[in-house]
Amino acid sequence: MIVVTRLNRTRFALNPDLIERIQASPDTTIIMVDAATFVVTETMAEVIAKITEYRAGVLAAAANLARIPISPADEPEAVR
Repeated sequence: MIVVTRLNRTRFALNPDLIERIQASPDTTIIMVDAATFVVTETMAEVIAKITEYRAGVLAAAANLARIPISPADEPEAVR
């Protein structure tokens, strides 16, 4: 999830996988796949950076989990 700020300064979290598009005209508007719209204080570049950081974190966590053996039988021969 990414955290963004409404124009009234309340913060909320969005699932970035459900964002359809982002517009800046001049306020940044996030349009979701279900057509819900959110006007936020962050710039388009800031929202994109938050999405990029979130996705990089997901990939890093997945890569880290892939390195953790679940049982001794799952360890490569060189480790045993």
